[in-house]
Amino acid sequence: MKKVSNKILVIGAAMATLASCQKERSPVTAWEYNNPKNGGFEVVPYEEQETGPGLVLIEGGTFTMGRAEQDVTYDWNTIPRRVTVSSFYMDQTEVRNLDYLEYLHWTSRVFGPNFYDVVKKAMPDTLVWRERLAYNEPYVEYYLRHPSYRDYPVVGINWLQASDFCAWRTDRVNEFILIREGILEHQPTPTENDYFNTDQYLAGKWQGPVVTPIPSMDPNGGDRLVRMEDGIFLPRYRLPTEAEWEFAAYGLIGNSIGERVTDRRLYPWNGAGVRNPDSKYLGQMLANYQRSNGDMMGVAGQLNDAGDITTPVFSYWPNDYGLYNMAGNVSEWVMDVYRPLSPEDKSDFRAFRGNVFKTQERDDDGIMINDTIKYDADSNIMSIPGMVRWRDVSINFPDDNLDERRNYKYADNINYVDGDVQSQAVGLNGGSWGESWDAAGTGKAESVGMYEYSITSMINDKARVYKGGSWKDRAYWMVPGTRRFLDQRQSTAWIGFRCAMTRVGSPQGLGRR
Repeated sequence: MKKVSNKILVIGAAMATLASCQKERSPVTAWEYNNPKNGGFEVVPYEEQETGPGLVLIEGGTFTMGRAEQDVTYDWNTIPRRVTVSSFYMDQTEVRNLDYLEYLHWTSRVFGPNFYDVVKKAMPDTLVWRERLAYNEPYVEYYLRHPSYRDYPVVGINWLQASDFCAWRTDRVNEFILIREGILEHQPTPTENDYFNTDQYLAGKWQGPVVTPIPSMDPNGGDRLVRMEDGIFLPRYRLPTEAEWEFAAYGLIGNSIGERVTDRRLYPWNGAGVRNPDSKYLGQMLANYQRSNGDMMGVAGQLNDAGDITTPVFSYWPNDYGLYNMAGNVSEWVMDVYRPLSPEDKSDFRAFRGNVFKTQERDDDGIMINDTIKYDADSNIMSIPGMVRWRDVSINFPDDNLDERRNYKYADNINYVDGDVQSQAVGLNGGSWGESWDAAGTGKAESVGMYEYSITSMINDKARVYKGGSWKDRAYWMVPGTRRFLDQRQSTAWIGFRCAMTRVGSPQGLGRR
């Protein structure tokens, strides 16, 4: 019999204990919890959210988002704005080559034999290293796979691939938790038909080899699966929002006294310089960036940042949240769709542009139908093939009482209040704002709108924000308030990513008021 860990014992054994002694009662109805005679409403002991592997807690708060440096590009897209960011978790470092190789290995094992296209879509574009007037061919062959680069940040990843990695990581971490708690048996050889998926499990579509079933308090008896109410599963890994990334990069928690931020920062450290002022490390570079024309790492014998391209993810000094390389090394993808005036348009609380609301399709008994979710308004549904990103398919559903809602009327809110009059007109005719249907009526075509995509700008609903400087950038771009964008389907040799996770419950954690 395999050893069962403390958490599952708390869920199972504690219920049995509560059944034999004085039970907690509802302060609203006075009925006992966890009593099969009263219907079996279960309330399990819970402390707080577990910190997922690789993450650190970023305690949220208010800060001034946007321009902290002169606007040398005259884009006027970083207008200062005070916002509040909720507490969340973020990776301590960028995702490494080794981490991504683990993802590719798992994907190849599960999908490679029968669905190699899934593996191919996950592959980084190693050709991003090529330049027509530079000899970068060694990086094409070695950077991703050679062990010398295992702890370097993965590059050649587009926004879609980064999002897929986050989804895969969510499932693997939650699967590990169930195995650790003695609920599931480890499957050494998962296939495309029986690998663990968090959404499938919670919807009752996948059970797997159970080691220790959880006793149900239902009057009809029997066992049950882990539910969200048990507090075992972690929230989804995802890309951070632009506001979250910028807030975490500054690390202003180190400059706070009481409710006062004593010094605003230009970079993720104090001061206006990029060298360490500490006498012990005097003059050493605080980040990996390009100092001037043709100077990528300094002079032999005294390399200024010791990085001709990227450097290992734990290089240099962390900021006051303990995050490494929030300036330099690689720029990083965030969740947001780019708009020049997003700083003025976004909400004061949890600022974000890019919402496309989705809801799981369920029958009258609450069971998920055909493993699908649907848009709330735009008459599209998307399939859920586990770690593979939800894809559009041409099946229609009627709207569900959205005319009665006050907080939103459309599922696709990417273009909301961005001033695109033409795309709004499309939306009023039945499509989502910023999108139009192709001539055959089978799919969405690109909307030109006021941004004149591919004519005077490259801004559309696939333009995603990336933040921070890289090994190939000047110091200006290391200021967290700067912002740039790239099509979500494209990748470069200087953009990587790190994952984030929502913090549920207390923004401070145990031991804090």
